[in-house]
Amino acid sequence: MGWSQRGRWRWATLSLVPVTVFVWLLATGFGHDPRIMPSVLVNKPAPEFALQDLQTGRTVDLRDLRGKVVVVNFWASWCTECIQEHPDLTDAWQRYGDQGVVFVGVLFQDREANAKDFVTRLGGGWPILADPGSRTAISYGVTGVPETVFIAPSGRIAFKQVGPVDPAILTTWIERLERRTSQAARTGP
Repeated sequence: MGWSQRGRWRWATLSLVPVTVFVWLLATGFGHDPRIMPSVLVNKPAPEFALQDLQTGRTVDLRDLRGKVVVVNFWASWCTECIQEHPDLTDAWQRYGDQGVVFVGVLFQDREANAKDFVTRLGGGWPILADPGSRTAISYGVTGVPETVFIAPSGRIAFKQVGPVDPAILTTWIERLERRTSQAARTGP
């Protein structure tokens, strides 16, 4: 076996190492999927906010919503998945809003005019809140949109969905939190 043939084998072997590593990364998904990773905020008090509603100009303060199930949806008009989930949020708001469940949308890195146009075109009815400097999004650990946080009447975060919500997620978490509220009311303090 000559030197040139030995060099070719060595080169072939060494070139397989990065290919093997790359295939391994693809197989493992480059790590964990953030959609299935539990949020570190779950079971912790929801970060407080007091944000202005783009449609009414009133301030929505999370402290005023204590005692209610609160669904906080971080979204943007430019977000394709936000557009896709919007009908499901609208249906859930229509179904549970009269039962005392509070829905709020927090605008994420978007222009207010675009958000108002989005709501005009696609409907809604819950408060759409401006988040100057994304301070609220940062305190909730939002890395992209959509993300939805379900807050228990106690003010603690019960669940955080990274990515779009669907009817099953909305129904499961809203009804679970409503049941806890009903059970707590029956058993007393």
